[in-house]
Amino acid sequence: MSQGIYCFTQDLRLEDNAALNQLSIECDRIAFVYIINPNWFRPLNYQQREIGEHRWRFICQSLQALASNLSLYGHKLHVVYGEPHIALAPLIEAFNLSHIGVANSVGLNERRAWRAVDALKQVRVVSAWQSTLLQAEQLPTADNSFVSFTHFRKAVEQPEITIDPPLSFSGENLPRSLTLNLPEFDFKRELALGVKSHPVSEKQVPFAGGELPASRHLRSYFSSQAPLSYKQTRNALDEWSSSTKLSPYLSQGNLSARQVWQQKQRYEAQFGANESTYWIGFELLWREYFQWLALRQGSKLFTFKGNAKKAPLTTFSPERFIKWQQGTTPCALVNACMNQLRETGYMSNRGRQIVASYLVNELALDWRYGAAYFQAQLIDYDVAANWGNWQYIAGVGVDPRGGRHFSIEKQQQRYDPNQDFIHRWQGEQGATNLDSVDAADWPVALAEG
Repeated sequence: MSQGIYCFTQDLRLEDNAALNQLSIECDRIAFVYIINPNWFRPLNYQQREIGEHRWRFICQSLQALASNLSLYGHKLHVVYGEPHIALAPLIEAFNLSHIGVANSVGLNERRAWRAVDALKQVRVVSAWQSTLLQAEQLPTADNSFVSFTHFRKAVEQPEITIDPPLSFSGENLPRSLTLNLPEFDFKRELALGVKSHPVSEKQVPFAGGELPASRHLRSYFSSQAPLSYKQTRNALDEWSSSTKLSPYLSQGNLSARQVWQQKQRYEAQFGANESTYWIGFELLWREYFQWLALRQGSKLFTFKGNAKKAPLTTFSPERFIKWQQGTTPCALVNACMNQLRETGYMSNRGRQIVASYLVNELALDWRYGAAYFQAQLIDYDVAANWGNWQYIAGVGVDPRGGRHFSIEKQQQRYDPNQDFIHRWQGEQGATNLDSVDAADWPVALAEG
């Protein structure tokens, strides 16, 4: 009798889950686990946690929804703690497991962790690519396909490359439950591991983790007129309907990219395609590019020099970094964006570019500290998109133009001319001076009045 465990990672759903479908075919009995690494909540990543409170709350909501879904089919969601190969090794032996199922990941640390599981040699690891639109064998093979997003996009937009429809899930096809002597997922217990302050800001962006909320939001968005004007509204700093707001659901796998792509196609068939509906797909292709680029880059995605010939001319000033984090720089727009991120775990794409450019170009700080802070704070953190975009701004990515330097004044005039966003997020309450000492280490006097 073949017995397996499916390990959920960034695929917290049952629909369009190829690895789960395949494991269900190969096993007679199956159990479900989520592995929590306590190191996620320790400041080991440039003095930042890997997972902050906003994202952990969203993950726990997603796990709670997943546990409820599994219970409808007579299954339970269990939790184990530690590195995957350490947590799973005793289970493999105790329950005579023959199979482990898990989604493939582009993240370097995630791939290292699951290679250690594969090295146990006692089980067959069943895996699949299910966070991307394409499969690995569909990727363009030309030498210049990944030198820029434009090259990649033009290659994958060719008619011979097609995106498969999402896989349907049927609870009737799940094998019988394998009984494990493990704790079941408990929302309050697991939430307390990573969330120390339970109150949620009144300004919190209304994201609720889980496959059902994600599906409802997807249907709601593509039942509205918003997709028809997406390209014109996507750069707004604070309006809920200005962008799709699908990124948190994609980052934790409440939805797959293929489900979003399919919904976009259905919308275009019903209401007609235009530049804005194309641009939604365009952004999905940007996400796709970063996913496969991260896989190709490996550790280079996280190095200071990245893909550049020379390392950036930056340093590290703790005072400047703290003011950037806390929204107390001399720049009101940057402060407002950082206050929004800290309170809600969310920031618009335009806001992210603005504050990243400010950290790299005006503050002259090491871009990796900014990327690590985003990793801790963002509710929709995605390893490929986050570190890839930070490299892009810092000029150490694959972008042939070599970085981005935004004029903050022009950005404010264009996207917040009346300072509505600044006032809402109290960006004007920043520091008078950026540094408390001048270049010769003399104290800087605060402005009077």
